[in-house]
Amino acid sequence: MLGQQLVILSDAHLGASPKGTEEALLAFLDRVPTLGDCLLINGDLFDFWFAYRRVIPRNGFHVVSALARLAPKIPVVMTGGNHDRWGDSFWDRDLGIRFSADSLRFQIGDTEVLAVHGDGIAESSWAGSLIHALTKHPLTVSAWRLIHPDLGFRLMDLLSGPLADGTRDVSVRDRATERQRAWALAELARDPSIGLLVMGHTHRPALHEFGPGRHYINPGAWLDGMRYAIATPTTVTLEVYR
Repeated sequence: MLGQQLVILSDAHLGASPKGTEEALLAFLDRVPTLGDCLLINGDLFDFWFAYRRVIPRNGFHVVSALARLAPKIPVVMTGGNHDRWGDSFWDRDLGIRFSADSLRFQIGDTEVLAVHGDGIAESSWAGSLIHALTKHPLTVSAWRLIHPDLGFRLMDLLSGPLADGTRDVSVRDRATERQRAWALAELARDPSIGLLVMGHTHRPALHEFGPGRHYINPGAWLDGMRYAIATPTTVTLEVYR
């Protein structure tokens, strides 16, 4: 069991977001232990993250330091998103944060939680689905490790737009939001052991009660309005940091 009150954060896209976004997040991370007793970061914390064997991105230094201070205080778990799933062993080994590139299952109280970022589920085109399939492929990751980090980070600055797959377009977000909701509700129907299903990626906050004590939630994006969520074994709420 992870805890009883889960704080959920997604889609900060640090490195591409305004400076104030990161400053607010650092203040928020300091407050997290007063908001809950465990934290889920559900993908795209960074606009790009790739942990080489001996190198990590400089842009993430302050947030990584804040997470290093937080992890000994409360359990922290993290899923990768389409911008930052290449964490290798860094998060687990160096920070004590349980990390999965794709999905996580854990419990808060007696509620089973499934957390997935959502890319590859809500894409609006075959090109978007292909990009996300390629980013997950082990050969892609192995090949990227051969590129010098400075060049690798520069290339990803150029690829950030295609990775986002148009999620800033309102009509695309509308369709993606509905696809996510349909997928989540179908998954809850398929697997009755799941009490809470968490997704991100679309930057659209969403909360649906599938049945008594069973919910689907997308907390929305920290990048867009400093949004987050809090879940307990019996309640789920959408929140805005002020």
